[in-house]
Amino acid sequence: MSPQPPLTPGPTVRPATLDDAAAICALMGEVDMAELGRVDAQLDEVQADLKHSEVDLERDTWLMFGGDRLIAYGLLWDESGGERIDMDHYVLPGRSVDGLRLFDPMEARAVERAAANGASRAVIHLSLNTTPTTDLDALRGRGWRPVRRYNCLHRPLSAADRPPVPPAGVTLRPCATEADRRSAHAVLQESFTDHFDFQRRTYEQWLDDIDAENADWSLIWIARVDGLGDAAVMRTRNNRVSMGWISNLGVLREARGRGLGSLLLRHAFGHYTALGRDRVGLGVDTDNSSGALALYARHGLSLDFAVDTWELVRPTGK
Repeated sequence: MSPQPPLTPGPTVRPATLDDAAAICALMGEVDMAELGRVDAQLDEVQADLKHSEVDLERDTWLMFGGDRLIAYGLLWDESGGERIDMDHYVLPGRSVDGLRLFDPMEARAVERAAANGASRAVIHLSLNTTPTTDLDALRGRGWRPVRRYNCLHRPLSAADRPPVPPAGVTLRPCATEADRRSAHAVLQESFTDHFDFQRRTYEQWLDDIDAENADWSLIWIARVDGLGDAAVMRTRNNRVSMGWISNLGVLREARGRGLGSLLLRHAFGHYTALGRDRVGLGVDTDNSSGALALYARHGLSLDFAVDTWELVRPTGK
């Protein structure tokens, strides 16, 4: 009888280290190509995730290898200090069956973190492209369900885009001082309080989030209105490969209807044109009730791709 061929070893799993950032970024780039047709993954964003103070590399990251080939990557973090736990999951095209094996330890860790917060349940959220490399039927079989859709919009820039002159009674300034930063934090926290999935962040936590991204504070602008004070903030980033990015645009409820959102958008268009960018983008909740979808449409932003928030609820035993 001829000898049996040696068994091919199955995928192996280990935690990530900071030295894995480049390999993770390359994996995410392959997923981007499959889902978007371009690479948006940024090494500095991966490094920021791995360095974040709310991530324990040993217990909150997972790398799955087939031999020396990175197949899948999982990341978990806790911004709520309560029941809400967030997950990221990336898997190579065609390897979804393997990648789904990470969900057992990731879901268990999410329950553990929610329990440590004293919560009676874990409400786990995962964002996925609407046409992902992950097997959505298998995800539904695990009890996950989509609960919200976000549209990622984009707009081409041209020489016609120039920073507007603010109307009388309104001034714009960059976030240059400690006082500016505290004011920007307060305005954003207040303006997003009623938004789906909003997690309140202390000033120190917010600084940690931004510092992890190596943010350029000159790309965060505050609009001040006579008689109201600081009333709107726009936070942007210039470190994406494909476009400038508007991370947040918040206007206090009492200041809405004054054109502050339009002013800040047009300011960003002009500023990023001057920086040599040819496109700018942002994400918006499709169920947003503040009029943001109409605002963005009026300013020429159109659909680039869409992302769904998937949710899994598990009891913690608390």
